[in-house]
Amino acid sequence: MSLDKNHPYFRRKTPEEILHDISQSKKGKLKLYIGAAPGVGKTYKMLQDSVDLKKEGKDVVIGLVETHGRVETEAQIMELEQVPLKIITYKGKKFHELNVEGIIKRSPDIVIVDELAHTNITGSENPKRYMDVSMILDAGIDVLSAVNIQHLESVNDIVQQITGVKVRERVPDTFVQKAHEIQLIDVTPETLRKRLNDGKIYAAEKIAQSLSHFFTTTNLSALRELALREIADDVDERIEQISGDMKNGPYGVHEKILVCVHYGPTAEKLIRRGWRMAHRLKAELYILNVSSEKTFETSSIKEQKNREWKILAQQFNAKLIFEESQNRKPAKVIIDVAKQYNVTQILLGQSARTRWDEIRKGSIVNMIMRETSNIDIHIVADGR
Repeated sequence: MSLDKNHPYFRRKTPEEILHDISQSKKGKLKLYIGAAPGVGKTYKMLQDSVDLKKEGKDVVIGLVETHGRVETEAQIMELEQVPLKIITYKGKKFHELNVEGIIKRSPDIVIVDELAHTNITGSENPKRYMDVSMILDAGIDVLSAVNIQHLESVNDIVQQITGVKVRERVPDTFVQKAHEIQLIDVTPETLRKRLNDGKIYAAEKIAQSLSHFFTTTNLSALRELALREIADDVDERIEQISGDMKNGPYGVHEKILVCVHYGPTAEKLIRRGWRMAHRLKAELYILNVSSEKTFETSSIKEQKNREWKILAQQFNAKLIFEESQNRKPAKVIIDVAKQYNVTQILLGQSARTRWDEIRKGSIVNMIMRETSNIDIHIVADGR
């Protein structure tokens, strides 16, 4: 539904917005194949679709595909042209990485780039493969790529809680949102375990350990549910964008979320949780750290944490705020910042204070509730 100029929410686009739309139209389109775990068939389906596109007259090439020795996947590759990989020597060993320059020079209609979350070897043009894909899209080439749900940045803590595994190779959700199409490749946990047992996912020596660790029925069921929920949210958002339904006004105009972090082990978890809330509510996200002269952390720990927070803030399009306490209680600083930015929701980690500390110094939550109104407070468990 389009809006006429008499509609209460009609607004003409600014020249900058028009130029942005024009530049976006010249970029390639990204299609993502997402699965709950390795072996669901993402790469196979991606190659199958590519062969069909080639038959329709599209110029399709392979930039990089990881077959992991799977016979069915390797058979699909035979029908498609492959751009030679880039060879990089690091510490006396040769590594094969995506040849971004070669792909752009070849200039196909569509290129297949597998393993989106991959970390490139030192000496590559970009540290991460999704950054390589961005360059290819900017060159006007469409990309088909694949990734597992556990590699999304915002679900990192949830996946670790489910599987006990900390996934180190991650893709920003903001990059995934750029995809023009997302397709879920879904199989039941029982089917996936059978594929693993039949040697269709990993080599024989890895099967027993995988079945009893990552590929348990419980883990796979939880990851599958997570993938289904994420894709459902994506579908809802796209329908909302297409329909242009603004009969109740713009969404999330007044929602602003403030995440309060300190130099502990749960800060990144809080930030990711805050982003998931902000994304669903279409709200602005703020990240606050309150420091004082009594902080006991070493400068190296603080510097490392600050770097991690800045990376996450950039990925999640959040404003990172460092505030000196200046003899104010932490709760007072949070209140002042919340009022300054018209915050509507605050996320706090589970308090590390003892009951005696709260009796002497007062509860942060109680103080915020006393001195503010219309602000929801969320307490997130440490998960330790």
